[in-house]
Amino acid sequence: MTSKDLRAIVPQEPGLCGPVNGLTNARYERVSQEKTMNWNDIEGLAPAPGKTPDFQACLEAFPQLELAKTTVQDPTYHQEGDVWTHTVMVVEALLDHPDYQALDRERRVQVFLAALLHDIAKCSTTVIDPDTGRIGQPGHSRKGAIDARIALWDAGAPFDTREAICRLINVHQVPFFALEGSRRGTSPEFIVRELSWQVSLPLLALLAEADMRGRICADQQKVLDNIQLFRELAKEDGCYEGPRGFADAHTRVSYFRGADLHPDYPLFQEPGAAVTVMCGLPASGKDTWVAQHRPGHPVVSFDDSRLELGLRHGKAEGVVAHHAVDKAKKLLRAKAPFVWNATHLSQQMRDKTLDLLFAYGAEVEIVYLEKPRMELLRRNHRRDSSLTNKALQAMTLKWELPVPTEAHRVHYCV
Repeated sequence: MTSKDLRAIVPQEPGLCGPVNGLTNARYERVSQEKTMNWNDIEGLAPAPGKTPDFQACLEAFPQLELAKTTVQDPTYHQEGDVWTHTVMVVEALLDHPDYQALDRERRVQVFLAALLHDIAKCSTTVIDPDTGRIGQPGHSRKGAIDARIALWDAGAPFDTREAICRLINVHQVPFFALEGSRRGTSPEFIVRELSWQVSLPLLALLAEADMRGRICADQQKVLDNIQLFRELAKEDGCYEGPRGFADAHTRVSYFRGADLHPDYPLFQEPGAAVTVMCGLPASGKDTWVAQHRPGHPVVSFDDSRLELGLRHGKAEGVVAHHAVDKAKKLLRAKAPFVWNATHLSQQMRDKTLDLLFAYGAEVEIVYLEKPRMELLRRNHRRDSSLTNKALQAMTLKWELPVPTEAHRVHYCV
């Protein structure tokens, strides 16, 4: 793809394994929301080959990283100590790697910022088991991708570059264990094929290798061997330098949804409804896009359902969802084209919609829209809506963009 802690560990609830933080929630929110530098400054953080990084400038650009200095880690995997020490070691290992030094400027920026921010969410995901004392940071990759997305969005990062960075953060540990398959029961081949549609595999492997070299642990060499095998598998399958080829879009989306088929042989597609699934934060222009590009199409909308039911935003959401789903099912049974207009911000929420659509044999395109934060807030303030700006901003904490493997077609209108 192109373009570019915890000072005192205390369980949240005594006797339970839960989030821990030696800092107050208020301070965490304040640090994580401080204004970052603009994109030109952030882009300039990535050193040219042979140059050293300015770590103080990195901390100033991303204030949340200050919390990494006091975020502890499990010594089984991180004998080097706190998250910031690990992050510095990872960045230094990345800069020493000949593959980094051979990259063009755009890709250097992407992988450097992914390395700098790969553990940015460990400060807010740390848990300690009160019985064993084991420390973990479950979900830190996924949460870190969201934290990085918000920071880079506010800094004005180019969309393609920002998403390349965030996708790398989201899956940065997958090459460690890809050769063992996944918890979903998928094969190593499936994993590399899926990732090839989402990230640059050379950059992902480079990031994973730097992540392992930038730590002290007993199984370092074993994991480094796994990363190299990950590279070789992707090369052998012809998807190391770009997305794995498929016979057609329907074969591809069916494969990634679990169908037992070979990518090179087309799967027959039964006729079904053509559905456009809208995705984006409130006030990003979804209604306008639908009016301009899908005039006359029936629309399934949670907002419309609220109006029809006379409910405010956040009230009886289950009833609202049931009303919208019933309308969608009628259209799907009739195989009529329609638009599903909702925020669909998290993968979990999109999966609920997509599972229903694909169960009825629909051909699905996702259209994602985006605007800068201040424009969203101005638009939302002017709208006749029960959604407050405070609630809108809270929604960014679940902000996961659709990836190309989710539907027949995915369009990013930014």
